[in-house]
Amino acid sequence: MTTIASRLQAIHERIDAAARTCGRSAAEIGLIAVCKSFPATAILEARAAGQIAFGENYLQEAVDKIALTATPEKHMAPLKWHFLGPIQSNKTRQIAELFDWVHSLDRLKIAERLSAARPQNRTPLQVCIQVNTSSEHSKGGVRPEEALGLAKALSSSLNGIRLRGLMTIPEPTPDITTLRTRFQLLRQLRDDIVGHGIELDTLSMGMSDDFEAAIAEGATLIRVGRVIFGERPF
Repeated sequence: MTTIASRLQAIHERIDAAARTCGRSAAEIGLIAVCKSFPATAILEARAAGQIAFGENYLQEAVDKIALTATPEKHMAPLKWHFLGPIQSNKTRQIAELFDWVHSLDRLKIAERLSAARPQNRTPLQVCIQVNTSSEHSKGGVRPEEALGLAKALSSSLNGIRLRGLMTIPEPTPDITTLRTRFQLLRQLRDDIVGHGIELDTLSMGMSDDFEAAIAEGATLIRVGRVIFGERPF
């Protein structure tokens, strides 16, 4: 078994254990392998081990890797690509054309551009609203009190995208109580938005150091890089 394959197996075992601890099914929790700064060969190795969903933060880095991994073996499903980073207006066309999901949406203008650029022969781009649950100035995302308004705007008339849920990246901290509070806030926001008649089924939260806490608070997608691919090269 390759190193990446063995790490993936270990992560799935941890997901199973975390889900059992809080009375959930591991089948409810999707794993996104975050491959920023790693080469296409690492993605192919992960795909050979059964990993389908991959996440990228930087468009230019992703373009080549998506092309190099676009043709799977006959018995393999095509990869699903998730865009996780900040979105510049001049990058929306390529993101809309290349990716299946966007997790970092925090402006209506960007949503409109993504929707307009989504190819008509593809299913709508699946999107999550990024929420800044820890009020960090260095991070993107809407303030918690802004999430409902943006969700209403996204659910109205943008045919090229489909709002699926919310995403957050809390501040790094060894304090599990603080982490769980940030994840709880996102879950509560999701429940509030659903209570206003907007259907959401996704909580994208939890990374290499905190995904078990995120699972305990309801994560449906976790974004893991280092514990799959190792330390990132400079």
